[in-house]
Amino acid sequence: MSNDKHDDPWTQGPEQPPGQRGEPRGASAQAPAEPESAETLQARERLAQMEMLDRWIGGVLAEQRRTRRWKLFFRFFFAALILASVSATLYGLFVGPAVSRPERPHLGVIEVRGAIDAESPASAERIIAGLQRAWEAPAAEAVVLHIDSPGGSPVQSQRVFDEIQRLRAEGGKPIIAVIEDVGASGAYYIAAAADEIVAAPASLVGSIGVIFSSFGFEEAIDRLGVERRVYTAGDNKAFLDPFTEVAPEQRRFWQSVLDTTHRQFIEAVREGRGDRLVDDEQLFSGLVWSGEQALSLGLVDRLDSLDGVARRRLGEVRLHDYTPRLDPFERLGRQFGRVAMEWLGMPRADSPVRYQLP
Repeated sequence: MSNDKHDDPWTQGPEQPPGQRGEPRGASAQAPAEPESAETLQARERLAQMEMLDRWIGGVLAEQRRTRRWKLFFRFFFAALILASVSATLYGLFVGPAVSRPERPHLGVIEVRGAIDAESPASAERIIAGLQRAWEAPAAEAVVLHIDSPGGSPVQSQRVFDEIQRLRAEGGKPIIAVIEDVGASGAYYIAAAADEIVAAPASLVGSIGVIFSSFGFEEAIDRLGVERRVYTAGDNKAFLDPFTEVAPEQRRFWQSVLDTTHRQFIEAVREGRGDRLVDDEQLFSGLVWSGEQALSLGLVDRLDSLDGVARRRLGEVRLHDYTPRLDPFERLGRQFGRVAMEWLGMPRADSPVRYQLP
């Protein structure tokens, strides 16, 4: 009976699942985890925030390191660029002029390529420097202007013309102008000062004239409803403005300026060529001829090439270029300045009157 009493539910109470009655039994007897306290939760949240802040600070520091590296790179790059520019300039000033001169007889060549302009490779300063180098070279049998140019600035052309005339007056060696594809307008102005002009049969020669070109937009801006505001002191200060109508007296005045410049051109050609020119007023009308036609008009002396001139004088082709070398950084700076002025709408200092093919 004692066994029956022991198992009596009325005396033992309700049946409980294992692990909740008496002593624990194995793994099922472990006590359930107690809920975390508010302090623990706050500590965990602070720890997560600190980890996030650490990651953010690490990203910022990495970005700053990358930025510093790029800054250092560009600083070194620009420092190297400036150093190279200064080195090239110093080389051009102190080493460049000491051009190696061949000891054997040769023709001293000066290149006249592209538009003749103060800011271009075919500037009077550069051409004259080359002329003087070739003239002073003892082994240079002749000075050759190798021309391939449509012309350009009247002032630059006149400067070179005067220098060639000065050297010719000194005597000692001939100065020959050899025209390649084009020797027109201001380029022919330069060639006319030489002792001899040589051209290819198909070269373009002549264009002894003066040009000024512009546009008239006064009606266009009226149609667009645009008001042109120009403030001047002097009644004719803005008479070349393309947005302003040109008065008849202003047109006559400007034509007189062109006629005067044209007369100077004609006088220089007559002085340089003398009796070799035929008596034909069409020579000075601005027309351009082939080399073959120019020969019959007295504008050139022979049909030949640069190599042919060398073979005729030396028996073989021996040429040496005395044209001063261009500083690439200076040229880049000039081009950048010119483009910037055009974008900003700033006027250029070039003369609008040109000895140049249109």
